[in-house]
Amino acid sequence: MLNDDTFFAPLLELSAQIRARKLSPVELTEGYLDRLEKYGQKLGAVAMIMREPALRDARAAEKEIRAGHYRGVLHGIPFGVKDLLATKEAPTTWGATPYKDQKFDFDATVVQRLKNAGAILVAKLAMVELAGGMGYNEAWAAWTGAGRTPWNTGYWSGGSSSGPGAATAAALVQFSIGSETSGSILTPSAFCGVSGLRPTYGFVSRHGAMALSWTLDKLGPMCRSADDCGHVLNALAGRDPFDPTSRDSSFRYTPSTKSTRSHGSKPLRVAILKDSYEKAQDAVRDNFLASLEVLKKIEPGVQIIKDQTLPDFPYGAVVGTIVDAEGASAFRDLIESGRVKELASPSGRLGGYSASLVTAVDYLHAMRLRAPMRRAWAEMFKKFDLLVAPSRSTVANPADKPFDQGWPPAPAASPIGAANAVGVPAISIPNGFGLEGLPTGIQFVAPAWGESVLLDLATRYQQATDWHKRRPNLT
Repeated sequence: MLNDDTFFAPLLELSAQIRARKLSPVELTEGYLDRLEKYGQKLGAVAMIMREPALRDARAAEKEIRAGHYRGVLHGIPFGVKDLLATKEAPTTWGATPYKDQKFDFDATVVQRLKNAGAILVAKLAMVELAGGMGYNEAWAAWTGAGRTPWNTGYWSGGSSSGPGAATAAALVQFSIGSETSGSILTPSAFCGVSGLRPTYGFVSRHGAMALSWTLDKLGPMCRSADDCGHVLNALAGRDPFDPTSRDSSFRYTPSTKSTRSHGSKPLRVAILKDSYEKAQDAVRDNFLASLEVLKKIEPGVQIIKDQTLPDFPYGAVVGTIVDAEGASAFRDLIESGRVKELASPSGRLGGYSASLVTAVDYLHAMRLRAPMRRAWAEMFKKFDLLVAPSRSTVANPADKPFDQGWPPAPAASPIGAANAVGVPAISIPNGFGLEGLPTGIQFVAPAWGESVLLDLATRYQQATDWHKRRPNLT
């Protein structure tokens, strides 16, 4: 019988055992399925467990491997996906009651690519309804109920990728796929203590994914380590003819114990976002400052640039206007039919109507601002290589209270919304714990197509620390 050491093991460790035939993909899949059934509902992390198709695929993977046909590091590895990705063998509910019986006759491109790599889909994972597109103020804004972080189930797992965050942290899956429009990978990664990568816009195909905002949505891996994120991203990246926004990529993740920066290159320049940590919760601030000391040790000669400000644009208004306009268009039938009233969130039942009132002039103005934003960010990144900040300024919100009645909001700056507006990548990795034993995180932000630099530094940070190896106490 498998133990927790196996379920929490790094991807490369599991894949080596599978390839050497010391670990059965069927036994591993059965183990993760059992964990999903035991803990998934308690964490509000699961929309659908896919036992029969998962075991069928696991048996097929085991047969292939025994026959000498090994597809790579993902072969025989169980995973889950956020329930906005189409799957032909399970409903795709988008987290919302009006779509609980929705079915598609195809798999989303990312699902198909992972299956092609030999990975085993074991579950559709819970999410905030419609990825929060109609607005929400509650952890329970989903037909599956509140998503809960496994570190303390009285607190939220973060949105809108609530299920991927909780399921990955609790080792109910080896890895998961989340989505981000304006923080929905980084937030649950921080609140659940996992490593979550938001790729550059266009890096990963969104064919078969629910559209909230066509010009902002991104898909990315959520894993227990940055190294695992890199291996999963290898299978996801690249052009897809079904997604015209996707782009060819020369990306190929190769893990290394040393910096992938060329010998003799200039010292790494890391900029700290001004006002991002100074007034954050005490533990968030202290853990962030401790992380900077780690960076100095793993990157000798690193230049820490303090008080970096973002180019002066109305990022919040731009992202809000675009999400409202594109979301209202995507869910026009739901809003106009009145079925939006079936949503769990009281504010979500009304948000679609106000979003529908965004004018074409406002939407076009917001879209036109994005070109100068991108140019300004490209100029900014000529001054440094990475931008750093706490992933969130507080630990996870209480799960049983509206957010505006939970933790007082910390008056801290964050690059999340602005970086999503310009489409650049970021990764959140765990860097300690705070109030109520809840995880904190640090985020690294890179220029467009800078995933390799992000993964390199995050991996070396995790080689020097053990926060990503900590395990929640599940009962």
